[in-house]
Order: sequence, then C-alpha cells, then structure tokens
Amino acid sequence: MTGEQPATGEQPSTAEQPANGRQPVTGEQPAQGENAAQGEAPADKNAAPILDSQKDVLRKRKGKNGQQGGENANGEPANQPAQQNGEQAQAPQPAPVDQGPPPTDDRSAQQAIQPEKIAPVTEEKGTRVERAPEENVRDRRRPKGVDVVRELGDRVILQFNNQTFVQSNDAPRMTRGARNVYYEDLSGDRTREIVERDNGVQIVTIRNRYGDVIQRSRIAPDGREYVLSYVDERHYEDDSDWRDPGDDLPPMRLTIPREEYILDSEDVEDPDDYYTFLEQPPVEKVQRLYSIDEVKRSARVRDIARRVDLDTLNFEFGSASISDTEVQKLEGVATAMEKLLKKNPAETFLIEGHTDAVGTPEANLALSDRRAEAVAEALTNAFGIPPENLTTQGYGEEYLKVNTSAPNRENRRVAIRRITSLVAPVASNN
Repeated sequence: MTGEQPATGEQPSTAEQPANGRQPVTGEQPAQGENAAQGEAPADKNAAPILDSQKDVLRKRKGKNGQQGGENANGEPANQPAQQNGEQAQAPQPAPVDQGPPPTDDRSAQQAIQPEKIAPVTEEKGTRVERAPEENVRDRRRPKGVDVVRELGDRVILQFNNQTFVQSNDAPRMTRGARNVYYEDLSGDRTREIVERDNGVQIVTIRNRYGDVIQRSRIAPDGREYVLSYVDERHYEDDSDWRDPGDDLPPMRLTIPREEYILDSEDVEDPDDYYTFLEQPPVEKVQRLYSIDEVKRSARVRDIARRVDLDTLNFEFGSASISDTEVQKLEGVATAMEKLLKKNPAETFLIEGHTDAVGTPEANLALSDRRAEAVAEALTNAFGIPPENLTTQGYGEEYLKVNTSAPNRENRRVAIRRITSLVAPVASNN
C-alpha cells in the first residue's frame, strides 16, 4: 500500500501534496493567485502572539466536540473553516493569573524549584549489556493508552490524550563518530548509554523504561560533569500515562509584545540579534524541572521558552533536504549557540519542525521531524554544535504560523527554543 511507504521528502505525494493535481510550489513562492497569508494581513508585530498552547485548546475542544458533518481532505470538519489554528486565528483568551514579574535571568526563573543534591550520572552501578536497548523506535514499550497509528520509515506516529505525535530515535546523531558506545541496565527498568569521543568527552544518558531521557550529562576529560537534563523522579512517574504537565499550570498570561517573544529571522539585521534574543530567560517562572520528552509533548511547557522562527530557511515542497546555500543561513544562530555554550556547556536547544497543511497529518508529522533533524545535523556538521546540546521534534501541521490550508512557505519552517532552564538545574553548571 502506498500509504505505508516512508515519507522520505522525495515523495511529495505523502506530505504537502496539493489535492488538485497541480505541481507543488517550492519554498520560494506562494501558491499561484495567493499571497503568503491567504488574503489576511500579517500579524501585528507589537501584538501578543497566539501561543501554541492556545492552539492546543482549540484542537482539543474540537476533538471533544466530535467531527460533525464529515471531514475534508485536511481532516477538518466539512462545515467549518479549515485549519483555524494559525497565528491569525481566534484563540480563547487566557484568564488573568498573577504570576509575579517575569524572570530576569535563568536562576530567578528556577526560584520555585527546591534545590536538591544531584547524584553523578555514573554513580549507580550498572550491568553491561551487549545490545543497544530498543534501537528500533517501533519496538519501544509505551504506557497504557498510547497507540501506534502508523509507521513511516524510521518514524512512528503515536496517538494519546487526543494528541498525535511522531517519535524517532536520536541515537544516530549522538553516537556518530564516537570512539566507543556501550550500554548498561540499571534498576527500575532504566538503561544508561555511554558515548565516548576521541577528545576524551563522555556523553552519558539515562532513559526510563519507555526510552524517555530522564538524565543526560557531558563529562569533560578532567572529570567535571555538566548536567544537560535532569528530572526529579519524585515528580515524574514513568509508569503512569503520558500526561501533559502543562495541565498543572494556569493559562499563560503573556504581557510582552510578539517581537520580544518570537524572533523572525527575516527581521534580523545584525547576527548578534540571535544571541541577544536566545540568552533571554523564560517568560515565566519554572515550577519544576521537566524531562526533555515532557517539553516536546507539552505546548504549554514549551511556551515558557521564547522562540526563534527560522523563516529565511527554505524547504522545498515535500522535502526535508537543506542545500549548502540554505545551510549558510544557519550561521547566525549557530554563532549564538556557540557563544552561549562557552558560557554554559550544558545549554539545550529544542529544534521544532513544521509543515504546511497540505497532505495527510501523519505524513506531515514525519516530514517535519526530518526537517528538525536535518537542521540539527547541519548545525553539528557545518558549525560544530555538539549533538547532545540539540534535541529535535516535528509537529507537522498542528501549529500553523499562517492560517491557511493551502501550500504556504511560511508554514514550512523550523523554530528553535533554548529550553535549558526547563530541563536542567542551571546553578549546577555555573
């Protein structure tokens, strides 16, 4: 069946393919007769943006109400406008919540987190195993209520809590070029991966029974450990359902203009703007440390971190490939990352992949995940950003930037957030 073929980016019929048989538009131009915003005026740069968590509320509300009147080609109710989740769509207004003044730096952002002693990532004795645990993402154990919807090449589409999610394996990025890689079994069905590099650096990752990263550290040749991610298991019960930790938080009240929350790369006049933007703290205090996977799965938690939209990076229709010319457009953000990593080697950056709304949602999830991975590979291979400081996730067409179901270049994008203060105790690395 053609529906089961992997979405490779070379087969636009599986993702972002126009249903009318026309030739796909490239990332350089909008569809014929349309402007980039489907006839709508661009978002006011001084207005507060519609948050991804607000778009989630709309999506979940629609799911609870059911799909009345049938569906159109994009999976939307036939009697409703398609894709009402772009930044120009109407979203529910969050109730005012007094969360105090926004943090002034990462330390103040973590003020609500109780300090605790973090055991070295190598402290617990493990049992060496010969095989890499669950190398194939298809074979991973998953909590009750998580269903595999479809397999697309090396990606798996999951469904849970009224959410469709793509899952992939970051091991190839983490282990490429390593001198040695080995694995150990730990108590509680956890595993530990040790990656040894030629420069004497070790990357040590502990995963729970479902493959979620619960601790990751870089150990320098001098023995110093930099904690890249850490979640207190008192707040993270890995034997329960994958629930949204954002449900524990009140609706976000964003009081800053859009340009202070989202940096569009097309508006960057000086490459230093990337550093100035990315070094800023989260927009609200962090209530606890989250696992990297929790951040990926929760729009409400991700919204705490500011976002860089790499809208100058063009992806061809249905493709995740990045040409050499396009790779050079990453130089500014790569330089900012490098500068931040010199200050704190344990920074973590989430790279989000997105598509437009043409094609099947499942294929678009896989395609967007490959776009995020392609950017991470380019940042490592062309600019030397360590792979352990980068994590990737595709969101397909779920968080459109421009509210249109037509082919749209602005929706075929990658975004970057610095999520360090969400996933690691900042004080431990300073």
